[in-house]
Amino acid sequence: MKKEEGSTSDMRNRTEKRKIKCVIYDCDGVLFDSLDANGRLYEDICQALGRPPLKHEELSYIHVHTVFEAIRFISGNDEALEKKALDIWKGIDIKRYIPLLKMEPHLLETLDELARRGIRRVISTNRTTSMPHVMESFNLTSYFDMVVTALDVKHPKPHPESVEKILESLHLHRHEVLFVGDSEVDQQTAESSAVRFVAYKNRDIRNDAFIEDHFELFGLIES
Repeated sequence: MKKEEGSTSDMRNRTEKRKIKCVIYDCDGVLFDSLDANGRLYEDICQALGRPPLKHEELSYIHVHTVFEAIRFISGNDEALEKKALDIWKGIDIKRYIPLLKMEPHLLETLDELARRGIRRVISTNRTTSMPHVMESFNLTSYFDMVVTALDVKHPKPHPESVEKILESLHLHRHEVLFVGDSEVDQQTAESSAVRFVAYKNRDIRNDAFIEDHFELFGLIES
């Protein structure tokens, strides 16, 4: 798909309102505070492997990557250990960890208002098999027009494929989209896709705008 505008660096720090047709959300850290849930899952895998507990920096890494990347990481690129970890993961009931997710404040109200304004709502996440359970457990299916997981693309975030898939499927131009994320992976995804990036609760990553509450998104969107 041809890029309608310049790179994200050309757009950086622009906080003026725009006519937006779609908001793309990351899941972990944006829709939910999921650090406890992800930490518990990977601590259980580490314990089953006989591996030491995760350090803070290790948890920070796996929190924003796919389960396959995370397992490769905690296995230290040891193929035998990685295979064992994958087998452990496949035997775990992922639904056990979903109650540990904490929905972010004002999320549903914001999604309702976006729908009222005719703005599409999409998820782009590096989650895999757990995402359908998350959607079902929190009754989110009706709130989103499209969900793209790491299983729906050949190259997960920060590769631009997920955003390209959304743009093409919903017939959108790049300047009509906001990407809301909380990590460098999300920022890199937006930058590689040349869409405007809104940092959520994380001032330490480059962004075109910053919000601390989902309602603040409307300060960036033309009525």
